[in-house]
Amino acid sequence: MTTTITRLDLQDGYTVDELWSLQHKAYRLEAELIGFREIPPLLETREMLRSSKETFFGRFDDREELMGAVAVMEETPGRLTVTRMMVNPECFRQGVAGSLLEYLFDRYSGMEQFIVSTGKLNSPAVALYTKYGFIPVSAEEVAPGVELIEFHRSGRN
Repeated sequence: MTTTITRLDLQDGYTVDELWSLQHKAYRLEAELIGFREIPPLLETREMLRSSKETFFGRFDDREELMGAVAVMEETPGRLTVTRMMVNPECFRQGVAGSLLEYLFDRYSGMEQFIVSTGKLNSPAVALYTKYGFIPVSAEEVAPGVELIEFHRSGRN
């Protein structure tokens, strides 16, 4: 199977619809895992997604179906934050998230640091980020019983 990773055009209505649908499938599962339904991407409308300042990349299969997507933002020079990571549940355990991370590391190879956060109880995401060299640096309770862990990974490797 051939796959392609490409930057997503948030001004294209079809792309936004596909991304919004993927986001809801993926984040509903995370919400169940961590016991918190107020995850910001689940509260987002298509219009909010379209006007996002983040840069989105999607991985497509050979039928041009969106398997997964990642969003990033350089909030501080030299530090790239992975703001969203989502994989279609039908594509779990196929290396989609890992390939998106590898793509980011290559595309943004000049970054000093990569940052990502996930729910402490989202063990698949915690395992993924640990596997790719991210180290937990802090945890914050964002709601009763819901902890977010922030991970850092040095860049320029």
